[in-house]
Amino acid sequence: MDLRKLKTLIDLVAESDIEELEVTEGESKVRIVKSSATPQNQVVMMQPQGSYPQALPAAAAPAAAPVAPAAPAAPEGHIVKSPMVGTFYRSSAPGAPAFVEVGKEVKEGETLCIIEAMKLLNEIDADKSGVIKQILVENGQPVEFGQPLFVIG
Repeated sequence: MDLRKLKTLIDLVAESDIEELEVTEGESKVRIVKSSATPQNQVVMMQPQGSYPQALPAAAAPAAAPVAPAAPAAPEGHIVKSPMVGTFYRSSAPGAPAFVEVGKEVKEGETLCIIEAMKLLNEIDADKSGVIKQILVENGQPVEFGQPLFVIG
């Protein structure tokens, strides 16, 4: 989608009473959500990714290992944040082992979790090598853009 069309859509949402607009053009999808907290709009563009052998159901099985609760103070280490709004899954399918556990050493580019957004399964990779110190989200929990997911030490 060309930038002029995208700017026009953003202006349309900003100047109207529309809270959310989703446009599909070919294989590209654009979703513009009017934020009530700030005057800026959030734009999420998603391209189709590789096909997955099995889709995740709306409700996933409980995690095999307990998830560390979010600490009230800022956690120490590198924070991996959600790049999109969606549903967080620790494994590729219900009953499958989690991609990572607390204490596991990960390398940059290794898959940490999946976030399902608009029926698309998006693998979230480690952007830094290290050891998983905390998992800040429960399996099957909805996540927001920029929400902390993992702490890598």
